[in-house]
Amino acid sequence: SLAVTLGAIVLAVPLGIAAAFYIAEVAPRKLRGILKSCVEVLAAIPSVVLGFLGITILVPFLKSFLGLPTGLTALAGSIMLAFMALPTIISISEDAINAVPREYKEGALALGATHWQTLHRVIIHGALPGIIAAAMLGIGRVFGETMAVMMVTGNAAVIPHGLLEPVRTLTATIAAEMGEAAKGTPHYFALFGIGVVLFVISFLINLTADLFLARSRRK
Repeated sequence: SLAVTLGAIVLAVPLGIAAAFYIAEVAPRKLRGILKSCVEVLAAIPSVVLGFLGITILVPFLKSFLGLPTGLTALAGSIMLAFMALPTIISISEDAINAVPREYKEGALALGATHWQTLHRVIIHGALPGIIAAAMLGIGRVFGETMAVMMVTGNAAVIPHGLLEPVRTLTATIAAEMGEAAKGTPHYFALFGIGVVLFVISFLINLTADLFLARSRRK
């Protein structure tokens, strides 16, 4: 779970923040509305549909492009999770960028800064708590994902040595084994233990995001 989620973070966070800045500060007004609508549509796609697209398009592509025995790998799971996290990261980051007082931007431009210098040195610092919160919420969104990851990672119950091997995440383990675990057995309680671990990690992620959001609102 940590390997797949880390891969998703590396892919989704830079792309999501860059897309948020483009929508909020660079894109023309008409294009901005179209892009925001597209982001909202992406957020509404069910995870099982994304998993189906992953297993029919992404998995064969990775298999042929990287020359792998199978495309059902941790990398496929990371890419799918990154795609699922993007709408959350983009939407919240854009709100944080728009919340920065316009006086900051106008003052920087009046002092001779270019548009890109203003974005890099002024606006990003004002929106940083909200951007960090967006990244944390995106991570929390994908860490507990089950169906899409279960469909594209291969469901191999082994510890991976890299992102190009089949894996099984904690959530997929619960979904795959709960139906066959006899009630009251160590196997049954082990699956509940996995659920507790997932709850604690997700709670800490969301708590951290809430703290950064509260800090952003105070500023």
